Amino acid sequence: MFKDFTDEKEAAPAPVPAPSAPPAGAAADWTVPQNWPHFTGEEHDVWDTLFARQQEMLHGRAVRAFEESLGVLKLSRPGIPELGELNERLGRQTGWTVVSVPGLVPDDVFFEHLAARRFPAGNFIRKRAQLDYLEEPDVFHDVFGHVPLLAQPAVADFMQALGEMGLEALRLGRLDRLARLYWYTVEFGLARQEGDLRIYGAGILSSFGESRFSLESTAPKRREFDLLEVLRTSYVSSEFQRGYFVIDSFEGLLEQVARADLPALFEEAAALEDLDPGRA
Repeated sequence: MFKDFTDEKEAAPAPVPAPSAPPAGAAADWTVPQNWPHFTGEEHDVWDTLFARQQEMLHGRAVRAFEESLGVLKLSRPGIPELGELNERLGRQTGWTVVSVPGLVPDDVFFEHLAARRFPAGNFIRKRAQLDYLEEPDVFHDVFGHVPLLAQPAVADFMQALGEMGLEALRLGRLDRLARLYWYTVEFGLARQEGDLRIYGAGILSSFGESRFSLESTAPKRREFDLLEVLRTSYVSSEFQRGYFVIDSFEGLLEQVARADLPALFEEAAALEDLDPGRA
């Protein structure tokens, strides 16, 4: 799906499309057993290192709802969360579950999972040498970055709606426009909280470098969220973002998207010139 979530300033290799058919051992919906015991001690240690580092970094930088919902991930087992235990907690909150996939999945499969309140998580974790950079989203990005906020009802509903909108965008041939909405909210969104800017996008939440950059650097532009403007704004996946959109609340974001005529907005955006995220 949409990627990458990198701390590097240099251009990353071009994204590799997901295969068109599930690999051996995967079900038709691309899910695989998590097989939690197969993770090594070193892999669990990498998770713990990343978790501790990001938890400290995000204190006072992430939206309060994220910090509060980290309790969903604080399980009795060490290291990488065991999905059965995680889903028991998450399911009680909002009816969402996390499913293991071998890596990137086709767009239609991804959105079908979201529409059914299932979040696909890569069943692998980066190497210790990759703590600050990974081209393909791993279990840390997917679970640490995305799952805590799925315990919040408004976010849970928005993500399900994105799944349904993604399937419609595929049918209309306008996935490029829907991808921009996903990118500037789910992955790289900022929110206003009690007058201050806070992080809620998973691409920032799981990035040590961009956690600081998104809030403290004077380089990127930060704009109030406007749906048509988002659909017109391009993005770059191989470096820190040159622009961010700021919402006032998850409930407001959900309401704005729910009342919009998205197919019409897709067409309107496509007929207009693309906007650069770093524009003045």
